[in-house]
Amino acid sequence: MVYLFLANGFEEIEALCPLDLLRRAGVDVKTVAISTDGLAVTGAHGITVMADMAEADFDPCAEAEMLILPGGMPGAANLDASPVVDAAIAAAVRRESFLSAICAAPMILGRRGLLAGREAICFPGFEDELKGAALSASRVVRDGKIITAAGMGVALDFGLALVSALKGEKAAESLHRAVLARR
Repeated sequence: MVYLFLANGFEEIEALCPLDLLRRAGVDVKTVAISTDGLAVTGAHGITVMADMAEADFDPCAEAEMLILPGGMPGAANLDASPVVDAAIAAAVRRESFLSAICAAPMILGRRGLLAGREAICFPGFEDELKGAALSASRVVRDGKIITAAGMGVALDFGLALVSALKGEKAAESLHRAVLARR
């Protein structure tokens, strides 16, 4: 199972584009509403999304292949402040699951010391939060089980990197051709 966390103020494209691509690839993804009164979560640009499950129904120790942290502000800050997200990250680290974050959200991993000695990228202005990381010039970076991306403009590439990590490069290439209507 893959879990994508949504907190009020999330960047809509950074969450929904990877979610769409993963589901097209046949990956079982559940969205989790963090720190809300139910399933409705409103993004940074006023788009409200209904999550698959509420924070209260999510077991942070549930086995996960991957956790996805979209950026946007204050969405990334809301995820960073969540004890549920913190516990899920800790469980994913123990299980050696994939951790992925885009835009401002790599700061969440950096603040927990998970990027030290790794190559990573984030939205400009959050670099100081990537404690000990080697900042990459690439827009999407996979270093072992951690995938980071620069921001909304690379949401498609980020989503395809997630598909590649879980389903293989051929599946990602096939999906890339399909969504771009190329043969």
